[in-house]
Amino acid sequence: MNQFINAKETLVTDAIDGLIATSGGALSRLDGYPHIKVVCRADWDKSQVALISGGGSGHEPAHAGFVGAGMLTAAVCGEVFASPSVDAVLAGILAVTGEAGCLLIVKNYTGDRLNFGLAAERARAFGVKVSMVVVDDDIALPDLPQSRGVAGTLFVHKIAGAMAQDGADLDTITKAAQSVIANMASIGKSLDTCTVPGSAKEDRIAPGMAELGLGIHGEAGVEQVAFKDARTAMDIVLDRLASKIGSGPHVALLNNLGSTTPLEMSILAHELATSPKAANLQHIIGPAPLMTSLDMHGFSVSVLPVDDTTKTLLAAPVELSAWPGMVDITPVATRPLPDGLSPIQPIPSSNPKNRAVIEQACDLLISAETDLNMLDAKSGDGDTGSTLATAARALNGALDRMPLADLTQLFRAVGNELSQTMGGSSGVILAIFFGATGDACANGRPTSQALMAGLDRISQVGGAAKGDRTMIDALGPALQALPDGFAAAAAAARAGADATATMDRAKAGRASYVPPENLIGHNDPGAEAVALLFEGLAKAL
Repeated sequence: MNQFINAKETLVTDAIDGLIATSGGALSRLDGYPHIKVVCRADWDKSQVALISGGGSGHEPAHAGFVGAGMLTAAVCGEVFASPSVDAVLAGILAVTGEAGCLLIVKNYTGDRLNFGLAAERARAFGVKVSMVVVDDDIALPDLPQSRGVAGTLFVHKIAGAMAQDGADLDTITKAAQSVIANMASIGKSLDTCTVPGSAKEDRIAPGMAELGLGIHGEAGVEQVAFKDARTAMDIVLDRLASKIGSGPHVALLNNLGSTTPLEMSILAHELATSPKAANLQHIIGPAPLMTSLDMHGFSVSVLPVDDTTKTLLAAPVELSAWPGMVDITPVATRPLPDGLSPIQPIPSSNPKNRAVIEQACDLLISAETDLNMLDAKSGDGDTGSTLATAARALNGALDRMPLADLTQLFRAVGNELSQTMGGSSGVILAIFFGATGDACANGRPTSQALMAGLDRISQVGGAAKGDRTMIDALGPALQALPDGFAAAAAAARAGADATATMDRAKAGRASYVPPENLIGHNDPGAEAVALLFEGLAKAL
């Protein structure tokens, strides 16, 4: 798998230097490359308790991304998924610790515990005051004698960081960190494992499955379950956390494990915010990548009960771009549409024949969704099928309020419906088409001529004509042949659609931006949709 790295041997040091160079002078590092990789606050004066965390790289922005006022003082970075050495941790302790002492925040992995623990002992031999807490928030594998430390570590960073910023002493901060660790819980879920640079990817999770409770180093989880959708995925995670969400207000940390898109994370946030199982989750941090696992396509949820003091510490502002802050979970607020934009509701009427034609057309478009998406991926962004299917489902659902007995009003109503429910340029074009067709009907033109008037209008507005490799190459011939029946229209549409595969250049639409060699041999997806529609109607009517 291609990745934007220079070499496996230098990827961590390259990344650290990139982080420091773009920090605006807020960060620095110890001069110990390649074995000692310690990121520090550039403004640190050792007057307060220092907070040090770290571990293997690959979890960015943790841990170096949280070095700054109000959170960590330093982060000790190992190689990808490998604990830093004792010398590296000791160097970090000695570099930033003053008379107030330092707290080491360590995730519960053997390498981290040993290396940070031994470094703490050696630092104490130098007379440095050092305390250490071990985070073990992962509840995925309840039978383990020692649970893993995962994204809940960020609760400790933030609460301890705010306390240190306020001048609390080491004992007070350590006890608070221990209390947070004892009361929080986390679990993750992923559709795929991660890709370790320089290693083959482990294809452990089968297509159509999701793994629950896998670790942040790609370790196997507690079980694989069938994947259905975001709602079910979140529901399963909240089921596992249910025993940890007690009475009173809690905060949730919604973490992106690496490659889950912002769109997906917002959907997961919606499911979290609206789930009846999350009634006591009143505050949220994220969704954001906080404790990642390279490019893992998954998410995790961490929960912590909060009181007024904890809320104040978590909500304290920090000037760190990686930290999203904590906000209240609130109902979705809506405002009325501006005057003139409220949907016009037609007067419904019944006509079984017209209804059957529309239902058949909608069903045809819905059934062709996957094939049209695959065809569109050859020359566009792969969404033609989904766009048409979404509109078809909405139109099917609106038939009970359509003026089915009045073609003039029906064409206009279909145009209005598509303008509201169909995205992209297709929605606009078809809304114009049906609106113009309805106007022509109102002026007394027969249906076939009215449809041609609609075609002329979209050619004028969209600038496309026959031969430009658009849906007009199939729609134009089909409408011209329609007076001879649906069979003739279907044959004309098919010939027009197939002809687009031999056109070496598109002169309109998104395909006009695509290199010609990508188009040859593939029908235009809009023209293909028209052909499939007329062929289906010819068989059904």
